[in-house]
Amino acid sequence: MELVFATNNTHKIKEISPLITNSFRLLSLSDLNFFEDIPETQATLQGNASQKSHYIFDRYAINCFADDTGLEIEALNGEPGVYSARYAGEGCNFQDNIDKVLLKMQGITHRNARFRTVISLLLDGKEYFFEGFVNGKILTEKHGNDGFGYDPIFMPDNYTISFAEMTLEEKNKISHRGMAVRKLAAFLNNG
Repeated sequence: MELVFATNNTHKIKEISPLITNSFRLLSLSDLNFFEDIPETQATLQGNASQKSHYIFDRYAINCFADDTGLEIEALNGEPGVYSARYAGEGCNFQDNIDKVLLKMQGITHRNARFRTVISLLLDGKEYFFEGFVNGKILTEKHGNDGFGYDPIFMPDNYTISFAEMTLEEKNKISHRGMAVRKLAAFLNNG
């Protein structure tokens, strides 16, 4: 069965590809020759994930899934949350977002945070949701060069290294996206 991951983010595709079993042929948007940005105008992670999966399903009538992920920092009342990808403004990059978080967190000792992913799966026209999260802390500076997004400043609970210091395999075992994708894969394999 073919299944489209409705994202143009090559980091996400690389991260989740090993988690989807061989019984599914995982396609990216580039396999559909779709390269435009998908709107994300909803106020929640679930809303954005659903909006993205419907956007592709409505155009191609193909089974697909989309995710939305947010970094939720307790001391910042859940920011950046649903705005994680564009926290520093439109046209920002990962470094701009990290810089904004580190600036806002200066002098704050309560550094609890969590990464949360919500996946919307559209399978034969029916929608299903899967969620994963990982708790951790915001570091005071960047550590590591792997991963993407906020990975260099996020240290998961019970670890002494950031996501950006982990191998992809290590990160996938405990990450928010890995957890949500494993729930998705279990559903697909049992369905």
